[in-house]
This record gives sequence, C-alpha cells and structure tokens, in this order.
Amino acid sequence: MSGLPERLQHLIRHDVQGLHAYAIQPSAGMIKLDAMENPYRMPPELRARLGERLAELALNRYPGERINDLRAALAAHAGMPEGFELMLGNGSDELISMIAMACDVPGAGILAPVPGFVMYAMSAQLQGLKFTGVPLTADFELDERAMLEAIARDRPSVIYLAYPNNPTANLWDDAVIEKIVQAAPGLVVIDEAYQPFASRSYLDRLPRHQHVLLMRTMSKFGLAGVRIGYLIGRTALIAELEKVRPPYNVSVLNAEAALFALEHADVFAAQAAQIRGQRAALLAELARLPGVKSWPSDANMILVRVPDAARAFAGLKERRVLVKNVSTMHPLLANCLRLTVGTPDENAQLLAALQACL
Repeated sequence: MSGLPERLQHLIRHDVQGLHAYAIQPSAGMIKLDAMENPYRMPPELRARLGERLAELALNRYPGERINDLRAALAAHAGMPEGFELMLGNGSDELISMIAMACDVPGAGILAPVPGFVMYAMSAQLQGLKFTGVPLTADFELDERAMLEAIARDRPSVIYLAYPNNPTANLWDDAVIEKIVQAAPGLVVIDEAYQPFASRSYLDRLPRHQHVLLMRTMSKFGLAGVRIGYLIGRTALIAELEKVRPPYNVSVLNAEAALFALEHADVFAAQAAQIRGQRAALLAELARLPGVKSWPSDANMILVRVPDAARAFAGLKERRVLVKNVSTMHPLLANCLRLTVGTPDENAQLLAALQACL
C-alpha cells in the first residue's frame, strides 16, 4: 500500500505504487557474498595512479570526447566485429530500460526465461509492456518447446537470453539458443554480464544476424562501483537505440576509471582467473556437504539447494556471511541460495558457516 498522502496518490501510476523497489541488503561488517562482485580491489599502486588521473579531470564540464575514447577502448577490448557499433549505459540496467523504451510500440512485449535477471521483467512493467516469463526445466535448462511456443504465440519485440544465466549460473545449449534466435520476430539480447568467468561467448556468432544485440558490463570485470554497461549491435540498430539515451549518462569520473582499468586489463584478467580457480575449489567443497546440492557454474556465483533456505540464510547472517536468498523468486528455486565466489579466506568462512548452520 502506498504511503503517499491521498491528494498525491493520483500523480503516481497505481502499478508503480504496488511495486517493491529493488532491495539492497545492508552489508556493513559482513563477508559480502550476495551481489556477484569481484572481491579483489585494484593493487595499491594502481589506485594511487588512478587517483592522480581523476584529480586532473575538468568536473565543471559535461562529458565530452573522452566518452568516445571509452567506446573505442571497449570495442577493441571486446573484439567488436566490422559493421557493428557500441552504446554505453549507466550499468546494464539502464541499457535494459532504454531497450524497453525504444521498443514501446503498440502490442510490444518482452520475453525471457525464468528464473532470470529481475530487470528484464521490471523494465517491461515500468514501460507498460507485456512480459512473458517462460519457465526453465527442473535442471535450469532452456525449455525449447515452451520457448518456441511462447515466441509463436506472443510475438515478442525483445527476447533476453542471459549467457550465463542469473541466478542459475549456467550456459544454455547453443543449439537451442540458435533455434530461438531464428524464431525471434524482433530483437534478441544476449546478456553476457558474467563473460569474464564463462567458457564461451556469443560474440563470434554475432555477425550472422541483423537482430541480435550483445550486452556486457564492467561490473563483473571488477568495476561494479563504476557503473558501465555496453551494448554491441549492427550500426543502424544502435543508431536508433542511441536516440533514447540521455546525452550525458556516463560521467567523466566513471569513463576515466573505466579507461584506466582497460589499460590494465591484464590485472583484472588475472583476478578473474583467480575467481575461476576459487569457483572450482568451492564447488568441490560444497559437494562434500551433506544435504547440499550445487549446480555447475560459468559465472562468479554458485546456486545451491539446502534443506531449509530461510534457516540457512539466517544462520549465515548470524555468522557475518551475507549471501542471496533466492528461494522465493520462483518455484524452481525452492530452498536455493546464491553464493558469490569470494577470496580463499572468504570462501573458507562461507563453508564453515554453512556447515555450522545446516
């Protein structure tokens, strides 16, 4: 129920008043393993050099040509194909919102497998578009028949395919993905937010299609606090989407920090390799815990099922370990927790706490 005074309630859409804001868990004093962040900071010497660069920026001016430098650097880093262009967002959340805004024509809708990233559905609802969620199979694979039937029935303007998926952390079958791409009457957005930890990418297949967009973020690269997302697509398609982008949506501070990080991409690649190694070690240890089921991961998170998710979540918090309780997000996620892969010490504390509260 809205807490607005009655005289103001008519000013805010009723469906918005009925929504819950995206919740961020308080994490002060906790081992923070709830948001798929890179647990490693920049080395001290790089932090000092970055501080010197940021201090020289003209903060009294709007972002200018340096934003184009960032677009070029990201295109080179990603290996963007010929004939494609890149669009920047204030995180991938803003890109998702802008896609919904640009595609808001009569009868438009958005389709995605569920459970999945909540912003796909939220962006549709906020833009007044129909959202179709197609349940995954019991082992979190794409339900090929259900997806194709939903596409034929609802003719969505946009289909989101997370690669790998959040919160299940898996890469779906490529043959099924191609059938969905071929059947799509509108755009297909391949969301590669967790690409630094994945064994495959869709980038090499992008030139085959006119209607497929590839979305990535620098959050999992190691810059979650910098808020840089980017979208790669055919030049003509990106040119249309650019028309709904706010003119100064990326700050000079964020752009310069991202450029500096890309100049030292080897440091972040080494961090990603450490995280992948820790993911394998964590999966091996989780397999030894009685009553715990985990699924293979191509991201920096692991989905686990425990006998009682609410009790385990509360027990972990009591032991200063914060994870994400996803058990109420979708029936397929009953008694599931999502664990971010942390440092070796953080993972050891997670395992000890989980074992103690099972």
